[in-house]
Amino acid sequence: MALQIYNTLTRKKELFEPLEEGQVRMYVCGPTVYAAAHVGHAMSSLVFDIVRRYLEYRGYRVIHVMNYTDVDDKIIQRSMLEEVPAVELAERYIQEYRTQLDDLNILQATINPRATQEMDQIIEMVQGLIDKNYAYEAHGDVYFRVMRDKDYGKLSRRQIEDMQAGSRIAVDDRKEHPMDFTLWKAAKPGEPSWNSPWGEGRPGWHIECSAMNLHHLGEQIDIHGGGNDLIFPHHENEIAQTESLTGKPFAKYWMHNGMLQLSGEKMSKSQGNLVTIKEFLANHEGDVLRMIILNSSYSSPLKFNNEVISQAERALERLRTALRPAASTLEVVQPGIKEDLAVQIKLTKEGFIKAMDDDFNTAGAMGQLFDLVRVINKSRDDGANDADLKSAQELLRELTGVLGLRLIKSDKELSQADRFIDLLIYIRTQLREQKVWALADEVRHQLAELDVLLEDGKEGTTWRWK
Repeated sequence: MALQIYNTLTRKKELFEPLEEGQVRMYVCGPTVYAAAHVGHAMSSLVFDIVRRYLEYRGYRVIHVMNYTDVDDKIIQRSMLEEVPAVELAERYIQEYRTQLDDLNILQATINPRATQEMDQIIEMVQGLIDKNYAYEAHGDVYFRVMRDKDYGKLSRRQIEDMQAGSRIAVDDRKEHPMDFTLWKAAKPGEPSWNSPWGEGRPGWHIECSAMNLHHLGEQIDIHGGGNDLIFPHHENEIAQTESLTGKPFAKYWMHNGMLQLSGEKMSKSQGNLVTIKEFLANHEGDVLRMIILNSSYSSPLKFNNEVISQAERALERLRTALRPAASTLEVVQPGIKEDLAVQIKLTKEGFIKAMDDDFNTAGAMGQLFDLVRVINKSRDDGANDADLKSAQELLRELTGVLGLRLIKSDKELSQADRFIDLLIYIRTQLREQKVWALADEVRHQLAELDVLLEDGKEGTTWRWK
């Protein structure tokens, strides 16, 4: 089965055929950096990290561009509130986000353009749209003529008349049509601004991504990604601008991830119902957030609560159990164990690829991995040795790596566990002194299940990780 991707533009799954054989050009809209990033931002980055990793696993060279919007109304408002330059504020949050991407094991993009570093390209694109009569200047502002774009609304499946009827559009005599959107904003006192043919000003949000796309990936790209809250107006306007300028189809496949929902509502700064990445990572492994996303459909809304987090933590520990060494040291094992493992290795690899080829069905792919975990653990219980388990465990590491899972506890997490392990050993020692052997043995057994080995000696009990 060849890779199929659901295309928001056509509303159907399509065979993936990149514009250039062996190479994928992918643009993903990044965050507007005016405050601490939340786990909703991380969801989009994680989804497209998984997409990228799988494409690379299938042999493609991926050029991945993710922008930072570092000039924007919200950034300017926040900088004024904190009394720091807008560029300084944006830089702080960019560096914080980059560190958090590393903490979440998200591959850094091939290119991370910033709006403030792309002004020449942005101004050139705006001028090009004016020259083609798709845009016009009015008192230092520049607007896009929506009515000139006969395909406007094709991504979101909206008609201009319906957009007008369903929107509260502020009266603006400078616009030729109420739906025309801003390409360039005339500068206001105290705001960051750049010189342009229309006077001092700064770009509108939509033109930034179009210009960065053109600059770094060219007139046509394979995949354009982002959250489904960007379909309209942001991605709709990107299509309008870019295709009006180039006369060519912009992105071949439009992919959109669903939103994280806290208490049934989309997580966002405006709603005030968010969990920052920093807050999440202070209490949980990065792999836990990835597991939450892997066990769901990337395009659907995703609940985020303590129950979901606990389920992900248990699933993560289940994967780790399969990587424990064998208990048996016998060179000869029971008949059938090797055969069962070999059969499952083949089934898992085939099933994993089949699931991922079906529009990156990570939940299905995880099901295949848990089948492999079950057979590995059963084989260990039946007396398999390390040599017998090696190929199956290597495949598990390989495929979880394709999904971006590390499966290794961080030094911080291990050090936090030390105190609790020492406490359990103390309790076990007390139980042995009171001759409560069964319960003491159960403590030892449960610690072994968590990859903690106890060694009793003259000086007391010591422990080590398997």
